[in-house]
Amino acid sequence: MTHDWMPSSPCGDGCLPTAVERAGLARVAARFVMLAAMLLSLPVLLAGGVLPGSWRRSVQRGYARAALSGLGMRLRVRDERGLDIDPGERGVLVVAGHVSWADVLVLCALGPADFVARADLLDWPLLGTLARRMRIIPIDRARLSELPGAVDEAAERLRAGGRVVAFPEGTTWCGRAYGSFRPALFQSAVEAGALVQPVGIRYCTPDGRLDTTACFVGDQTLAASLRRTVGLRRLDVEVLLAPLEEPGADRRELARRCERAARVILGADLTVQDILDGMEERQTAAA
Repeated sequence: MTHDWMPSSPCGDGCLPTAVERAGLARVAARFVMLAAMLLSLPVLLAGGVLPGSWRRSVQRGYARAALSGLGMRLRVRDERGLDIDPGERGVLVVAGHVSWADVLVLCALGPADFVARADLLDWPLLGTLARRMRIIPIDRARLSELPGAVDEAAERLRAGGRVVAFPEGTTWCGRAYGSFRPALFQSAVEAGALVQPVGIRYCTPDGRLDTTACFVGDQTLAASLRRTVGLRRLDVEVLLAPLEEPGADRRELARRCERAARVILGADLTVQDILDGMEERQTAAA
């Protein structure tokens, strides 16, 4: 079922770079072995009763950092939160633009959190088990009637002092352009009186140029995106932790504030037309 509110993105294969620096076959094979071992062991470690709660959170963060390192991704964090607001025991809603499945690893590496994620993830083999162990908040964006339930669940966890991660664009973009932050999930922070942490994520080459190889867009399968990203020799991930935002009383105004803060790392305000023009240029060059 689709509707006018359903998030969509113009990004697709035309957004991908035409040439990248590849890793050797032995390194790629080792990366896949590492990923398989982590996917098989992490759900067991996160199962109830296996480890104390604090240990489980540390394991989640440690696995994410190890996965990024093993995949050849170097994390570079710019912390601009400052000391203007002390979160104390308050819950924090973390919001970021969505480019890739790797975004989850990046945000897990920064600290433990519960993710708002697509509901059908629970039905995927192995990943569904991991998603349940990570206590995701499922959301089916094709069913508007289920949105209030996801907002209520996020608000409840925020009231309890938890950290909840959401991708308010509602779908993935390539990183050269982006969609608007939709305000619905910001209502959870308004209701809970929780702080909001805008995060900017940028995938780039070692010399700082934007790299769209890791984007998970269009009709790509997860397997195809994974193969392409794992095959890279190296990929840097720049992360901006913007200053914390008070929720206020208006979720739309809050969404606009957080979107502006998260986009600083991109260095420019690109539009949908920018991405379409860029796709046309790359397709013409490849012809």
